[in-house]
Amino acid sequence: MSKKVALHNLGCKVNAYEVEAMQQLLEKAGYEIVPFEEGADIYLINTCTVTNIADRKSRQMLHKAKKMNPDAIVVATGCYVQTDTQKLEADSAVDLILGNNQKKQIVEALEEYEKEHAKKVKVIEINKTKEYEDLSIGYTAEHVRAYIKVQDGCNQFCTYCIIPYARGRVRSRKIAEVLEEVRTLAARGYKEVVLTGIHLSSYGLDFPKEERESLLSLIQAVHEVDGIARIRLGSLEPRIITEEFMEGISALPKVCPHFHLSLQSGCDKTLKNMNRRYSAPEYAEKCELIRRFYPAPALTTDVIVGFPMETEEDFEDSYEFVKNIHFYETHIFKYSRRQGTKAAAMDGQLTEAVKAQRSEKMLKLHEIRAKEYETAMIGRTLELLLEEEVEIGGKTYFMAHSKEYVRAVIEKTDAHKVNDLVKAKAVDFADEHVLLAICEDLY
Repeated sequence: MSKKVALHNLGCKVNAYEVEAMQQLLEKAGYEIVPFEEGADIYLINTCTVTNIADRKSRQMLHKAKKMNPDAIVVATGCYVQTDTQKLEADSAVDLILGNNQKKQIVEALEEYEKEHAKKVKVIEINKTKEYEDLSIGYTAEHVRAYIKVQDGCNQFCTYCIIPYARGRVRSRKIAEVLEEVRTLAARGYKEVVLTGIHLSSYGLDFPKEERESLLSLIQAVHEVDGIARIRLGSLEPRIITEEFMEGISALPKVCPHFHLSLQSGCDKTLKNMNRRYSAPEYAEKCELIRRFYPAPALTTDVIVGFPMETEEDFEDSYEFVKNIHFYETHIFKYSRRQGTKAAAMDGQLTEAVKAQRSEKMLKLHEIRAKEYETAMIGRTLELLLEEEVEIGGKTYFMAHSKEYVRAVIEKTDAHKVNDLVKAKAVDFADEHVLLAICEDLY
Protein backbone atom coordinates (compact mmCIF):
# COMPACT_ATOMS: atom_id res chain seq x y z
CA MET A 1 0.00 0.00 0.00
CA SER A 2 1.47 3.36 -1.06
CA LYS A 3 2.26 6.04 1.49
CA LYS A 4 0.02 9.12 1.46
CA VAL A 5 1.75 12.50 1.14
CA ALA A 6 0.13 15.90 1.77
CA LEU A 7 1.96 19.01 0.56
CA HIS A 8 1.50 22.65 1.52
CA ASN A 9 3.22 25.68 0.06
CA LEU A 10 3.86 29.07 1.62
CA GLY A 11 5.26 32.03 -0.27
CA CYS A 12 6.17 32.91 -3.83
CA LYS A 13 5.69 31.42 -7.32
CA VAL A 14 9.18 29.90 -7.13
CA ASN A 15 8.16 28.01 -3.98
CA ALA A 16 4.94 26.89 -5.68
CA TYR A 17 6.92 25.59 -8.66
CA GLU A 18 9.24 23.65 -6.36
CA VAL A 19 6.31 22.04 -4.53
CA GLU A 20 4.84 20.90 -7.87
CA ALA A 21 8.24 19.49 -8.87
CA MET A 22 8.55 17.59 -5.57
CA GLN A 23 4.98 16.32 -5.90
CA GLN A 24 5.75 14.91 -9.34
CA LEU A 25 8.92 13.22 -8.04
CA LEU A 26 6.89 11.63 -5.24
CA GLU A 27 4.13 10.50 -7.61
CA LYS A 28 6.71 8.93 -9.92
CA ALA A 29 8.11 7.04 -6.92
CA GLY A 30 4.67 5.61 -6.12
CA TYR A 31 3.50 7.90 -3.34
CA GLU A 32 -0.16 8.88 -3.25
CA ILE A 33 -0.78 12.64 -3.11
CA VAL A 34 -3.67 13.58 -0.80
CA PRO A 35 -5.21 16.85 0.47
CA PHE A 36 -3.55 18.61 3.40
CA GLU A 37 -5.92 17.07 5.92
CA GLU A 38 -5.92 14.38 8.60
CA GLY A 39 -4.83 10.90 7.53
CA ALA A 40 -1.61 11.51 5.60
CA ASP A 41 1.50 9.48 6.37
CA ILE A 42 3.84 12.30 5.34
CA TYR A 43 3.31 16.06 5.48
CA LEU A 44 5.65 18.27 3.46
CA ILE A 45 5.61 22.01 4.12
CA ASN A 46 7.58 24.30 1.82
CA THR A 47 8.23 27.26 4.12
CA CYS A 48 8.67 31.00 3.57
CA THR A 49 10.80 33.47 5.50
CA VAL A 50 10.25 36.79 3.71
CA THR A 51 8.80 38.36 6.91
CA ASN A 52 8.57 37.48 10.59
CA ILE A 53 4.88 36.71 9.94
CA ALA A 54 5.90 34.22 7.23
CA ASP A 55 8.20 32.51 9.76
CA ARG A 56 5.31 32.22 12.21
CA LYS A 57 2.94 30.83 9.56
CA SER A 58 5.59 28.28 8.59
CA ARG A 59 5.90 27.07 12.20
CA GLN A 60 2.12 26.99 12.57
CA MET A 61 1.70 24.77 9.50
CA LEU A 62 4.39 22.36 10.73
CA HIS A 63 2.65 22.09 14.11
CA LYS A 64 -0.75 21.69 12.44
CA ALA A 65 0.60 18.78 10.40
CA LYS A 66 1.97 16.97 13.44
CA LYS A 67 -1.30 17.57 15.27
CA MET A 68 -3.31 16.03 12.39
CA ASN A 69 -1.24 12.85 12.63
CA PRO A 70 1.35 12.56 15.45
CA ASP A 71 2.75 9.41 13.81
CA ALA A 72 3.31 11.08 10.43
CA ILE A 73 6.68 12.19 9.11
CA VAL A 74 6.67 15.99 8.98
CA VAL A 75 9.12 17.40 6.43
CA ALA A 76 10.21 21.04 6.55
CA THR A 77 11.85 22.56 3.47
CA GLY A 78 12.11 26.02 1.92
CA CYS A 79 13.49 29.39 2.97
CA TYR A 80 12.59 29.38 6.68
CA VAL A 81 14.52 26.12 6.96
CA GLN A 82 17.64 27.92 5.71
CA THR A 83 17.44 30.84 8.14
CA ASP A 84 16.39 29.11 11.37
CA THR A 85 17.66 25.53 11.19
CA GLN A 86 18.53 25.28 14.88
CA LYS A 87 15.04 26.27 16.00
CA LEU A 88 13.53 23.65 13.70
CA GLU A 89 15.95 20.96 14.89
CA ALA A 90 14.67 21.59 18.42
CA ASP A 91 11.02 21.55 17.29
CA SER A 92 9.30 18.25 18.18
CA ALA A 93 6.81 18.76 15.32
CA VAL A 94 9.56 18.39 12.70
CA ASP A 95 11.10 15.05 11.68
CA LEU A 96 13.02 15.81 8.49
CA ILE A 97 14.62 19.07 7.35
CA LEU A 98 15.49 19.40 3.67
CA GLY A 99 17.81 22.19 2.51
CA ASN A 100 16.71 24.65 -0.16
CA ASN A 101 18.97 23.09 -2.74
CA GLN A 102 18.14 19.48 -1.84
CA LYS A 103 14.47 19.31 -2.82
CA LYS A 104 15.28 17.01 -5.71
CA GLN A 105 16.37 14.43 -3.11
CA ILE A 106 12.92 14.30 -1.45
CA VAL A 107 12.29 10.65 -2.37
CA GLU A 108 15.75 9.45 -1.29
CA ALA A 109 15.60 11.53 1.91
CA LEU A 110 12.27 9.97 2.93
CA GLU A 111 13.46 6.45 2.16
CA GLU A 112 16.64 6.98 4.17
CA TYR A 113 14.75 8.50 7.08
CA GLU A 114 12.29 5.60 7.27
CA LYS A 115 15.06 3.00 6.89
CA GLU A 116 16.89 4.41 9.89
CA HIS A 117 13.68 4.71 11.96
CA ALA A 118 15.17 7.97 13.17
CA LYS A 119 14.19 9.15 16.62
CA LYS A 120 15.57 12.65 16.08
CA VAL A 121 15.35 15.31 13.39
CA LYS A 122 17.37 14.52 10.30
CA VAL A 123 18.88 17.50 8.48
CA ILE A 124 19.78 17.15 4.80
CA GLU A 125 22.59 19.48 3.61
CA ILE A 126 21.18 22.86 4.56
CA ASN A 127 23.96 25.05 3.17
CA LYS A 128 24.59 23.46 -0.23
CA THR A 129 23.47 26.30 -2.49
CA LYS A 130 26.33 26.74 -4.98
CA GLU A 131 24.77 25.14 -8.06
CA TYR A 132 21.37 25.39 -9.70
CA GLU A 133 19.12 22.60 -8.47
CA ASP A 134 17.79 20.63 -11.41
CA LEU A 135 14.07 20.53 -10.62
CA SER A 136 11.49 20.36 -13.39
CA ILE A 137 7.78 19.83 -13.94
CA GLY A 138 5.86 17.97 -16.63
CA TYR A 139 2.51 19.59 -15.84
CA THR A 140 1.09 22.14 -13.42
CA ALA A 141 -2.03 22.68 -11.34
CA GLU A 142 -3.01 25.59 -13.59
CA HIS A 143 -4.86 24.48 -16.70
CA VAL A 144 -3.48 26.90 -19.29
CA ARG A 145 -0.48 28.75 -17.82
CA ALA A 146 2.77 27.22 -16.58
CA TYR A 147 5.25 28.95 -14.28
CA ILE A 148 8.81 27.88 -15.02
CA LYS A 149 11.64 28.50 -12.58
CA VAL A 150 14.76 29.49 -14.50
CA GLN A 151 16.89 31.13 -11.81
CA ASP A 152 17.55 30.97 -8.07
CA GLY A 153 19.35 33.12 -5.52
CA CYS A 154 20.03 36.84 -5.25
CA ASN A 155 23.15 39.02 -4.94
CA GLN A 156 21.40 42.32 -4.24
CA PHE A 157 21.19 42.43 -0.43
CA CYS A 158 18.44 45.01 -0.10
CA THR A 159 18.46 46.13 3.52
CA TYR A 160 14.93 44.85 4.23
CA CYS A 161 15.34 41.41 2.64
CA ILE A 162 16.48 38.09 4.12
CA ILE A 163 16.18 36.12 0.87
CA PRO A 164 19.87 36.27 -0.22
CA TYR A 165 20.69 34.53 3.07
CA ALA A 166 17.94 31.95 2.56
CA ARG A 167 18.45 31.29 -1.15
CA GLY A 168 22.16 31.97 -1.61
CA ARG A 169 23.90 33.59 -4.57
CA VAL A 170 22.60 33.78 -8.13
CA ARG A 171 22.36 30.45 -9.94
CA SER A 172 20.87 30.12 -13.41
CA ARG A 173 19.37 27.19 -15.25
CA LYS A 174 20.87 26.18 -18.59
CA ILE A 175 18.81 27.25 -21.59
CA ALA A 176 18.77 23.68 -22.95
CA GLU A 177 17.18 22.43 -19.71
CA VAL A 178 14.56 25.20 -19.76
CA LEU A 179 13.70 24.40 -23.40
CA GLU A 180 13.27 20.71 -22.61
CA GLU A 181 10.70 21.57 -19.94
CA VAL A 182 8.93 24.13 -22.15
CA ARG A 183 8.62 21.59 -24.96
CA THR A 184 7.17 19.03 -22.54
CA LEU A 185 4.59 21.55 -21.34
CA ALA A 186 3.78 22.65 -24.90
CA ALA A 187 3.20 19.02 -25.87
CA ARG A 188 0.71 18.78 -23.01
CA GLY A 189 -1.19 21.75 -24.41
CA TYR A 190 0.03 24.67 -22.30
CA LYS A 191 0.00 27.84 -24.38
CA GLU A 192 1.49 30.35 -21.94
CA VAL A 193 4.68 30.11 -19.92
CA VAL A 194 5.79 32.50 -17.20
CA LEU A 195 9.55 32.72 -16.69
CA THR A 196 10.21 33.25 -13.02
CA GLY A 197 13.02 33.25 -10.48
CA ILE A 198 14.13 34.73 -7.19
CA HIS A 199 15.91 37.56 -9.06
CA LEU A 200 14.98 36.97 -12.70
CA SER A 201 16.95 39.96 -14.01
CA SER A 202 20.19 38.28 -12.84
CA TYR A 203 19.61 35.29 -15.11
CA GLY A 204 22.89 34.25 -16.74
CA LEU A 205 25.19 36.41 -14.61
CA ASP A 206 26.76 33.30 -13.09
CA PHE A 207 27.54 31.71 -16.47
CA PRO A 208 31.07 31.97 -17.96
CA LYS A 209 31.34 35.01 -20.25
CA GLU A 210 32.02 32.85 -23.30
CA GLU A 211 28.56 31.23 -22.97
CA ARG A 212 26.90 34.63 -23.54
CA GLU A 213 23.57 33.46 -22.14
CA SER A 214 21.29 36.15 -20.76
CA LEU A 215 17.62 36.64 -19.97
CA LEU A 216 17.16 38.01 -23.49
CA SER A 217 18.78 34.98 -25.13
CA LEU A 218 16.64 32.70 -22.94
CA ILE A 219 13.44 34.50 -24.00
CA GLN A 220 14.51 34.32 -27.66
CA ALA A 221 15.09 30.57 -27.35
CA VAL A 222 11.73 29.92 -25.65
CA HIS A 223 10.05 31.99 -28.37
CA GLU A 224 11.07 29.36 -30.94
CA VAL A 225 9.20 26.52 -29.20
CA ASP A 226 6.18 25.40 -31.23
CA GLY A 227 2.88 25.39 -29.36
CA ILE A 228 3.80 28.17 -26.95
CA ALA A 229 1.77 31.25 -27.86
CA ARG A 230 2.67 33.54 -24.97
CA ILE A 231 5.74 34.28 -22.89
CA ARG A 232 5.19 36.26 -19.71
CA LEU A 233 8.00 37.54 -17.51
CA GLY A 234 8.16 37.51 -13.73
CA SER A 235 9.32 40.47 -11.65
CA LEU A 236 12.12 42.50 -13.25
CA GLU A 237 14.62 45.01 -11.90
CA PRO A 238 14.80 48.43 -13.60
CA ARG A 239 18.42 48.03 -14.67
CA ILE A 240 17.61 45.22 -17.11
CA ILE A 241 15.44 47.58 -19.16
CA THR A 242 17.91 48.75 -21.81
CA GLU A 243 17.63 49.66 -25.50
CA GLU A 244 19.12 46.28 -26.43
CA PHE A 245 16.72 44.35 -24.17
CA MET A 246 13.64 46.22 -25.35
CA GLU A 247 14.61 45.97 -29.03
CA GLY A 248 15.13 42.25 -28.53
CA ILE A 249 11.85 41.38 -26.83
CA SER A 250 9.69 43.80 -28.84
CA ALA A 251 10.70 41.82 -31.94
CA LEU A 252 9.14 38.69 -30.37
CA PRO A 253 5.34 38.68 -30.81
CA LYS A 254 4.84 35.98 -28.15
CA VAL A 255 6.19 38.22 -25.37
CA CYS A 256 3.34 39.76 -23.39
CA PRO A 257 3.32 43.57 -22.94
CA HIS A 258 3.06 43.14 -19.17
CA PHE A 259 6.05 44.28 -17.11
CA HIS A 260 6.26 43.96 -13.36
CA LEU A 261 9.05 46.42 -12.64
CA SER A 262 10.01 46.41 -8.97
CA LEU A 263 10.08 49.94 -7.45
CA GLN A 264 9.68 49.76 -3.61
CA SER A 265 9.80 53.57 -3.22
CA GLY A 266 9.59 56.67 -5.35
CA CYS A 267 11.76 58.61 -2.89
CA ASP A 268 15.51 58.70 -3.56
CA LYS A 269 16.42 58.89 0.12
CA THR A 270 14.36 55.80 0.92
CA LEU A 271 15.72 53.95 -2.11
CA LYS A 272 19.25 54.60 -0.85
CA ASN A 273 18.32 53.37 2.64
CA MET A 274 16.90 50.24 1.00
CA ASN A 275 20.11 49.72 -1.05
CA ARG A 276 18.05 49.58 -4.23
CA ARG A 277 20.88 50.82 -6.54
CA TYR A 278 18.81 53.13 -8.76
CA SER A 279 17.15 56.52 -8.38
CA ALA A 280 13.53 57.46 -8.97
CA PRO A 281 14.41 59.45 -12.13
CA GLU A 282 16.33 56.43 -13.50
CA TYR A 283 13.30 54.23 -12.83
CA ALA A 284 11.02 56.71 -14.64
CA GLU A 285 13.36 56.60 -17.66
CA LYS A 286 12.99 52.81 -17.79
CA CYS A 287 9.18 53.13 -17.84
CA GLU A 288 9.43 55.66 -20.69
CA LEU A 289 11.70 53.24 -22.57
CA ILE A 290 9.16 50.41 -22.23
CA ARG A 291 6.41 52.71 -23.48
CA ARG A 292 8.53 53.69 -26.47
CA PHE A 293 8.54 50.07 -27.64
CA TYR A 294 5.03 49.13 -26.48
CA PRO A 295 2.24 51.71 -26.93
CA ALA A 296 0.03 50.59 -24.01
CA PRO A 297 1.93 48.15 -21.79
CA ALA A 298 0.63 47.03 -18.43
CA LEU A 299 3.20 48.32 -15.94
CA THR A 300 2.83 46.85 -12.47
CA THR A 301 5.02 47.28 -9.41
CA ASP A 302 5.65 46.76 -5.70
CA VAL A 303 5.82 49.59 -3.17
CA ILE A 304 6.83 49.43 0.49
CA VAL A 305 5.36 52.09 2.77
CA GLY A 306 6.55 52.97 6.27
CA PHE A 307 10.19 52.02 5.75
CA PRO A 308 12.46 53.08 8.65
CA MET A 309 13.14 56.85 8.62
CA GLU A 310 10.51 57.48 5.93
CA THR A 311 9.18 60.94 6.81
CA GLU A 312 5.80 62.24 5.74
CA GLU A 313 7.59 64.27 3.05
CA ASP A 314 9.43 61.14 1.86
CA PHE A 315 6.15 59.27 1.63
CA GLU A 316 4.53 62.10 -0.33
CA ASP A 317 7.48 62.07 -2.76
CA SER A 318 6.95 58.35 -3.25
CA TYR A 319 3.18 58.77 -3.61
CA GLU A 320 3.52 61.51 -6.24
CA PHE A 321 6.07 59.45 -8.15
CA VAL A 322 3.74 56.43 -8.25
CA LYS A 323 0.85 58.68 -9.21
CA ASN A 324 2.78 60.17 -12.16
CA ILE A 325 4.04 56.85 -13.56
CA HIS A 326 0.45 55.59 -14.09
CA PHE A 327 0.92 51.96 -13.15
CA TYR A 328 -1.82 49.49 -13.98
CA GLU A 329 -1.42 47.75 -10.62
CA THR A 330 0.55 48.69 -7.52
CA HIS A 331 1.12 46.01 -4.90
CA ILE A 332 1.50 47.82 -1.58
CA PHE A 333 3.31 46.33 1.41
CA LYS A 334 3.56 47.83 4.86
CA TYR A 335 7.19 47.53 5.94
CA SER A 336 7.64 44.44 8.09
CA ARG A 337 10.63 44.33 10.39
CA ARG A 338 12.59 41.21 9.50
CA GLN A 339 15.13 40.01 12.06
CA GLY A 340 18.55 39.43 10.54
CA THR A 341 18.31 42.32 8.05
CA LYS A 342 20.02 45.71 8.23
CA ALA A 343 16.70 47.55 8.14
CA ALA A 344 15.52 45.81 11.31
CA ALA A 345 18.32 47.54 13.23
CA MET A 346 17.78 50.98 11.69
CA ASP A 347 16.62 53.96 13.71
CA GLY A 348 13.30 55.59 12.89
CA GLN A 349 11.04 52.54 12.97
CA LEU A 350 7.47 53.71 12.32
CA THR A 351 4.25 52.75 14.08
CA GLU A 352 1.76 50.33 12.55
CA ALA A 353 -0.81 53.15 12.56
CA VAL A 354 1.40 55.33 10.34
CA LYS A 355 2.09 52.40 7.99
CA ALA A 356 -1.62 51.63 7.74
CA GLN A 357 -2.49 55.25 6.93
CA ARG A 358 0.11 55.40 4.15
CA SER A 359 -0.90 52.01 2.80
CA GLU A 360 -4.54 53.06 2.60
CA LYS A 361 -3.65 56.18 0.61
CA MET A 362 -1.56 54.14 -1.85
CA LEU A 363 -4.32 51.54 -2.18
CA LYS A 364 -6.85 54.21 -3.16
CA LEU A 365 -4.47 55.42 -5.86
CA HIS A 366 -4.02 51.84 -7.06
CA GLU A 367 -7.79 51.44 -7.45
CA ILE A 368 -8.05 54.65 -9.48
CA ARG A 369 -5.17 53.75 -11.79
CA ALA A 370 -6.31 50.15 -12.28
CA LYS A 371 -9.78 51.28 -13.30
CA GLU A 372 -8.30 53.89 -15.64
CA TYR A 373 -6.16 51.31 -17.43
CA GLU A 374 -9.02 48.80 -17.71
CA THR A 375 -11.41 51.49 -19.00
CA ALA A 376 -8.88 52.42 -21.68
CA MET A 377 -9.13 48.82 -22.92
CA ILE A 378 -12.81 49.23 -23.83
CA GLY A 379 -13.18 49.39 -27.59
CA ARG A 380 -9.93 47.47 -28.17
CA THR A 381 -9.61 43.98 -29.59
CA LEU A 382 -7.84 41.77 -27.04
CA GLU A 383 -6.18 38.40 -27.34
CA LEU A 384 -7.71 36.26 -24.59
CA LEU A 385 -6.62 32.90 -23.23
CA LEU A 386 -9.71 31.14 -21.85
CA GLU A 387 -8.98 29.72 -18.39
CA GLU A 388 -12.16 28.55 -16.63
CA GLU A 389 -15.94 28.78 -16.53
CA VAL A 390 -17.43 31.34 -14.13
CA GLU A 391 -20.87 32.64 -13.33
CA ILE A 392 -21.52 36.39 -13.13
CA GLY A 393 -25.00 37.80 -12.63
CA GLY A 394 -26.62 34.46 -13.40
CA LYS A 395 -24.86 34.04 -16.76
CA THR A 396 -22.03 31.61 -17.57
CA TYR A 397 -18.82 32.98 -19.04
CA PHE A 398 -15.28 31.93 -19.83
CA MET A 399 -12.84 33.85 -17.64
CA ALA A 400 -9.65 34.87 -19.42
CA HIS A 401 -6.60 37.11 -19.27
CA SER A 402 -5.41 39.40 -22.04
CA LYS A 403 -1.73 39.59 -22.97
CA GLU A 404 -1.58 42.61 -20.64
CA TYR A 405 -2.91 40.37 -17.85
CA VAL A 406 -6.22 42.19 -17.67
CA ARG A 407 -9.12 39.92 -16.68
CA ALA A 408 -11.99 39.63 -19.15
CA VAL A 409 -14.92 37.32 -19.84
CA ILE A 410 -16.68 36.16 -22.97
CA GLU A 411 -20.08 34.50 -22.98
CA LYS A 412 -19.83 30.71 -22.92
CA THR A 413 -20.79 28.98 -26.17
CA ASP A 414 -20.13 25.58 -27.72
CA ALA A 415 -17.73 27.28 -30.14
CA HIS A 416 -15.09 27.67 -27.45
CA LYS A 417 -13.44 25.71 -24.66
CA VAL A 418 -10.93 26.25 -21.89
CA ASN A 419 -7.38 26.82 -23.25
CA ASP A 420 -8.60 28.38 -26.51
CA LEU A 421 -7.00 31.62 -27.66
CA VAL A 422 -9.60 34.02 -29.00
CA LYS A 423 -9.79 37.57 -30.24
CA ALA A 424 -12.53 39.56 -28.58
CA LYS A 425 -13.52 43.20 -28.40
CA ALA A 426 -13.85 44.70 -24.92
CA VAL A 427 -17.21 46.48 -24.73
CA ASP A 428 -17.94 47.08 -21.02
CA PHE A 429 -17.31 45.85 -17.47
CA ALA A 430 -18.86 42.52 -16.47
CA ASP A 431 -17.76 42.89 -12.85
CA GLU A 432 -15.26 44.79 -10.73
CA HIS A 433 -11.93 44.74 -12.62
CA VAL A 434 -13.36 42.25 -15.15
CA LEU A 435 -14.00 43.38 -18.72
CA LEU A 436 -16.86 42.06 -20.84
CA ALA A 437 -15.70 41.12 -24.35
CA ILE A 438 -17.44 39.90 -27.48
CA CYS A 439 -15.63 37.19 -29.40
CA GLU A 440 -14.56 37.98 -32.97
CA ASP A 441 -12.46 35.04 -34.05
CA LEU A 442 -11.25 31.67 -32.82
CA TYR A 443 -7.68 30.84 -33.76
